[in-house]
Amino acid sequence: MAVEAQQPGIVLTDLEQRIFDRLLGAVDRYCPGTQLRVAGGWVRDKLLGEASDDIDIALDNNMTGQDFCRQVNKYLEWIGEEQKTVCVSQRNPDKSKHLETAKMKICEVSIDFVNLQSETYAENSRIPMLENCEAKVDALRRDLTINSLFYNITTKSLEDLTERGHQDLKNGLIATPSPAKATFLDDPLRVLRAIRFAARFNFTLAEDLKKAASDEEVKSGLRSKISRERIGHEVDRMMLGKDPVNAMCYIRDLGLFYVVFEFPEKLDPPILDKHDWLCVSHIEAAWKLAQLIGCSVFRGGSDSTSQDEQRRLCLYSALFYPVRNTVYMVKKSKKVSIVSYIIGNSLKFEADAKTILNMHTASEKFAELILVLGSNGNVETFREKLSDEYLEIPTDMVNRVLAGLVLYEIKELWRVSLLISTLSYPQVGSFSQAELHKSKEKYVRVERLITDLGLEGVWNKLKKPLLDGDDIQRVLQIPEGRLVGNWIHRELKWQLAHPQGTKEECEQWMKQYLLPKRQKVKK
Repeated sequence: MAVEAQQPGIVLTDLEQRIFDRLLGAVDRYCPGTQLRVAGGWVRDKLLGEASDDIDIALDNNMTGQDFCRQVNKYLEWIGEEQKTVCVSQRNPDKSKHLETAKMKICEVSIDFVNLQSETYAENSRIPMLENCEAKVDALRRDLTINSLFYNITTKSLEDLTERGHQDLKNGLIATPSPAKATFLDDPLRVLRAIRFAARFNFTLAEDLKKAASDEEVKSGLRSKISRERIGHEVDRMMLGKDPVNAMCYIRDLGLFYVVFEFPEKLDPPILDKHDWLCVSHIEAAWKLAQLIGCSVFRGGSDSTSQDEQRRLCLYSALFYPVRNTVYMVKKSKKVSIVSYIIGNSLKFEADAKTILNMHTASEKFAELILVLGSNGNVETFREKLSDEYLEIPTDMVNRVLAGLVLYEIKELWRVSLLISTLSYPQVGSFSQAELHKSKEKYVRVERLITDLGLEGVWNKLKKPLLDGDDIQRVLQIPEGRLVGNWIHRELKWQLAHPQGTKEECEQWMKQYLLPKRQKVKK
């Protein structure tokens, strides 16, 4: 059925109207009879009142996107405008790109052109066989009803060829155009897309969709037919979306947690069924706490990490914090963190695995600092831990050294690591508001301490130590090697304990250990 475009819903901007006028001009002059439809996301977002420049044009009449782009360029030249470069993106099923796409800019907006297509799947493959088809068949093969709407540029009308897409959009319902289980068995990645859109728009999953997503056959397909890179990509888009916690709750409630976040075998200690609930409880608490604290948590930094990236790393760190101490065996004798496996192997974010492990380590050290601050001034145990026979940490500098060492290691991610540390106690179920407010108090106390101690950005200030390795060898008359590394670490603590200390004073501190015997210099 078609709804007139003049109805409330789709209102074209001046830019969109200029784009569509040029496309229709090309049709009228060079390929009359061709119907042009904007497909999917642009239509959905326009009906929801959201701005969108994601314009995908679906073509009928068996015309390829590349052929149509040639006609558009001829028309642009005819009206005195510059022709545009046409880029053709070939099919890449491994990247979930099943259609050949032509792309060109019109009025400086990139437009994709594809054919209306039907899909037929082989039993053990998520790579479809494609054929040109009518618009209704194309609509019915799409993942969700809200993504199956068309805006017909030629007739200036909204087309709801599944006869439920517009209503599902109004009702806030995530449903499939065709039977849900068959839709998911054809392409199991659609399960995660359904979850992502439900979380993004705060929509409800249809009951038949939830039943199909929980089906063991669909889960098996998700494991066997979908690459780990594609699963990681969808999860990442959830984490960067408006409601990542809701997405993780859906993954847990649909029994997909251990499918999406695949764990290795031979775990120590063994993972229990409740860990999916424990993990989701922690990401929920971290998300609520971040909102309670405010935007200061995800500040980004001049080093490299943007606000979005800090938020993303914080959420992954929170999600897997409850299993941070679980390991698995590699090559019979080597133990590796399960978190490293999940991030690097299950989601294929190899570059992030070490960062998240470092955040977990920093969080545990921040928990130590919180303990110091809550110990009524009794910091002697921690002072002794930081000191040795060559370095005496003044009692009033324990907090500065302890906090500075953590910041030196974790750098600009210290705020998100601190946030995680305040939630480090085991918990299944929702964190209460009272608990979250206590966590906020801990966070604010440590953040204020770090600011008052002048430690913000300390990792940059200590990047170049007062004495480098060559200087230490000269001062202490020791050979290159492990001893030098040990003294570099001592020097770092000395500088934190003596923020106004000079190179000469640092040398003087080291030189005292040359007497009475050089042999006094130990590891």
